[in-house]
Amino acid sequence: MGTKTADQAGAESGAGATTDEEKVDVTRTDAGDRATTETGQPKDSEELADSGESAVDDARAADGTDGAHGLEGLGDDSVGVGQGAGAVVSAALGFVSLTGSWVGTIAGARQTLVGQLEASSGASVAKQIQSVYGDAWQITALWAGLFALAALVTGVVVLARPAFGSPARPQAAWIKSVSWAGVALGVIGLLLAVLKYTDALLGLPSAS
Repeated sequence: MGTKTADQAGAESGAGATTDEEKVDVTRTDAGDRATTETGQPKDSEELADSGESAVDDARAADGTDGAHGLEGLGDDSVGVGQGAGAVVSAALGFVSLTGSWVGTIAGARQTLVGQLEASSGASVAKQIQSVYGDAWQITALWAGLFALAALVTGVVVLARPAFGSPARPQAAWIKSVSWAGVALGVIGLLLAVLKYTDALLGLPSAS
C-alpha cells in the first residue's frame, strides 16, 4: 500500500515535471514570437517578400499609375506628337502651293532659258511666246500642284489616323483644325494649278 502510493507519487511528480517543462517551452516560444512582433521585423522570408510587394503596390497606387499604364501613356503621347506634326506640315504645304516655292521658281526660270535657246528666229510669234513663257508657267503650275497634292494627302492621313490606331482616344481639337486647314489649302492650290496648267486661268495672250 505504501509502495504503491510512493510509485503513484513518483509518477505524478514525473508527469508534473514534464508538464512544467512543456509550459516553460511554450512560454519561451510565445515570448520569442512576441519579441519578434514587437521589434517590427517579419518572422520569415515569405513575410519579408510580401511586405516588399505591398510597399511597391502602395507606391504605384500613390502615383495613380503602374508600369503598363505608364508605357501606354508614353505611346499615346508619341502618337499625338506625330499627328500634330503632320497637321502642321499639311498646312505649310498648302500655303506654299498658293504662294510659290523656290523649287517652282527655279524650274520656271530654267524652262524660260530652255525656251529661249530652242526658239528659232524663223518661228512664229505665238510659238516663241509658248516656248519662252507658256512652258515656264506650266512648269511653275505643275510644281504648285504637286505641293497642293502633298498637303491634301497629308491632311487626310492625319484626320483618318485615329480610326486605324485607337478610336476610343479622341484627337486633339487643334490637330483637327490645322489638318482641315491643310486640306482646304491643298484643294484650293490643286484647283488653281490645274486651271493654270490648262491655260483656263491666266492664259497666254493672243499673238494676232
